[in-house]
Amino acid sequence: MLQVYLVRHGETVWNAARRIQGQSDSALTEKGEQQARQVGERARTLGITHIISSDLGRTRRTAEIIADACGCSVKLDPRLRELNMGVLEQRPIDSLSEEEEGWRRTLVNGTVNGRIPEGESMAELAERMQQALNACLELPPGSCPLLVSHGMALGVLISTLLGLPAHAERRLRLRNCSLSRVDHQQSAWLAAGWVVETAGDVSHLDLPALDELQR
Repeated sequence: MLQVYLVRHGETVWNAARRIQGQSDSALTEKGEQQARQVGERARTLGITHIISSDLGRTRRTAEIIADACGCSVKLDPRLRELNMGVLEQRPIDSLSEEEEGWRRTLVNGTVNGRIPEGESMAELAERMQQALNACLELPPGSCPLLVSHGMALGVLISTLLGLPAHAERRLRLRNCSLSRVDHQQSAWLAAGWVVETAGDVSHLDLPALDELQR
């Protein structure tokens, strides 16, 4: 059985400012760097052999911190990039017009073929994320890879592994530097292939009170 760990990047300046990132980039905050160190300490106990990251700066920096803890090198894979958010990239969420907010909502509310102008659909995102995950099957026997990616990207990957359509309503919370695990296995009780073992684990992080998280 192949176990693959999935990590969302640490908090960025634009996460904190509620600015749309997509495939544009923003540096990790001090908190984001700390989150990456904390998930690195957790990953150090998991026997990680390969670290594969989106080539965007926020994921690459997160992956480098984890790699230092695990004694691994980092391989970059652009298929792990965040959803292309088209004409809305770099925009503060609070600055969007009603029409623009409608475009953004189509990506998370179950709209079939939802898309921001000049951006990607969730189906296109799911396809390349599945390709990146399936590439792990080509690693040597005994490998334990860790993939560093993004919130929308990992959300659609896990959702589609659970059998949901790529455009399904987004109901999975994946916080910055949360840890998920998917396994590829043959089983008498589960369909052969990828299964979700855990999603969105943040037990390794220092988190604020729940009421603050929900604001």
